[in-house]
Amino acid sequence: MYIVVGLGNPGKEYEKTRHNVGFEVIDSLSKKLDIAVNKIKFKSLIGEGIYKGEKIVLQKPQTFMNSSGEAVYDIVDFYKLPLSNLIVVYDDKDLDVGKIRVRKKGSAGGHNGMKSIIYILNSEDFPRVRLGIGKPKGDMIQHVLGKFEGRDMDIVANSIDNAANAVLDIIENGVEHAMNLYNGNNICLS
Repeated sequence: MYIVVGLGNPGKEYEKTRHNVGFEVIDSLSKKLDIAVNKIKFKSLIGEGIYKGEKIVLQKPQTFMNSSGEAVYDIVDFYKLPLSNLIVVYDDKDLDVGKIRVRKKGSAGGHNGMKSIIYILNSEDFPRVRLGIGKPKGDMIQHVLGKFEGRDMDIVANSIDNAANAVLDIIENGVEHAMNLYNGNNICLS
């Protein structure tokens, strides 16, 4: 069994913002796997299905970014899930727009949603897929809560699909395989 958590903020005003790419990856997985993410449980919207014989739960915490750990803890505790089967997908301001980075474990890297999850789980030993949103040119909050524009919109649309594929690769072939396949590839459009 795997739980795939996409980080974001609930509410129309946050849709399509840089900080919500985790939610968009869950939406992409929802389409690819034909799993409706519409049940309210564990302070989240969730959907359950099967992929390659594995039970998959897709989760979009509704606690707001800075409290993501509450929702993640609730579902991990309920299923008694080993943290190696928890995959968290989120935005990363330190990666170029559209770049994907898969990691087996690691620190929060300044991301408040990840800080919350690591703090509440008391561990940073779980896989994650980070999607680059680029460095802010001004205010950090305005950057992460702002929307992609111009060419970046196309780049990110491709990267969301690739990040969803990276998640499926982790489930099917393991984290190391996904790291070799997706890390270092900056997905750009010509």
